[in-house]
Amino acid sequence: MGIIISLLILSFMIFFHEAGHFVVARLMGVKVEVFSIGFGKKLFCKFYKGTNYCISAIPLGGYVQMKGQDDLNPKEVSYDKDSYNSKTPLQRIAILFAGPFANFLLAFLLYILIANIGVYKLSPVIGKIFPNSAAFKAKLHKGDKIVSVNGIKVTSWDDLKKVIGDANDRVYLTIKRGSKILKKTLTPKIETTKNIFGEKKRRKIIGILPIGKTFIKRYSLFESVNYGFKETINASKFILVGLQKMVEGVVPAKDIGGVISIVKITSEAASVGITALLSLSALISVNLGILNLLPIPALDGGHIVFNLYELLFKRAPSEKVFVRLTYAGWAFLLTLMIFSTYNDLIRVFS
Repeated sequence: MGIIISLLILSFMIFFHEAGHFVVARLMGVKVEVFSIGFGKKLFCKFYKGTNYCISAIPLGGYVQMKGQDDLNPKEVSYDKDSYNSKTPLQRIAILFAGPFANFLLAFLLYILIANIGVYKLSPVIGKIFPNSAAFKAKLHKGDKIVSVNGIKVTSWDDLKKVIGDANDRVYLTIKRGSKILKKTLTPKIETTKNIFGEKKRRKIIGILPIGKTFIKRYSLFESVNYGFKETINASKFILVGLQKMVEGVVPAKDIGGVISIVKITSEAASVGITALLSLSALISVNLGILNLLPIPALDGGHIVFNLYELLFKRAPSEKVFVRLTYAGWAFLLTLMIFSTYNDLIRVFS
């Protein structure tokens, strides 16, 4: 069941991406010849207002085929009034950007939904104190609830980590112990730890771990919109940093995953609960948006670069260069897909 949910979610995200292209293309007066849900053999089609709406055999996403624009055959162009090629570079860029933008919009909406359902947070209650740590020397106790740090109110463990990380030499805590409110002064230690990418980083710690109590934080309408915007930005930064670390070699090539990894992780998230599934779906949607904006020929980002070139130099790239780069882009993407699938299979069977 989890695998079916995963495939449906991935398909919907790609469909949403293509719907972005479709809407803006129609607004720009470009004829969309085919809007297909799925790929491969067409099982059912309905022609309506110039567009053939189809359901195809392979239910993984979908595609739009605009008049005069075909990545599989880049030599096929049309300069009719209602074709993609007849539009200005800025209009074409708007059509191309609409797909990735739709993915960012979907993530934003999902995060708003999550905020209204409720976000699980770790309470700022101490569960363990390490010997000889700053917390140990300040005589903090298991069960103490941290109310504020340096005068800044904290409501979750994430708040606590951020405020301590931003603090100077000393940390002033207000804690609640039973019915008592106590004040404590600590001097954090600087320790070397590893981040999610395995890099060594220095951070401030006071030597405590959470007790593990959670609570559900719900947001008002305005707060949920703000939460959705911030989380979409944070997800984008996370994906971009991850890509940077791959280019730098910090993330090894064997860690690159493909569709099998996405399906597996999404299936696991579905078994945890709706909030985890929606959070992962939002992250994958942002990932699709960013990857499609990479300046690789055959992707939206590559086509945007071609149109920027035409906008700046007042002439389109030569057909020979355009076709060769497009085929090179397809070759790169196919190689990457085979490599990531190989990695996935190695992980599955090992």
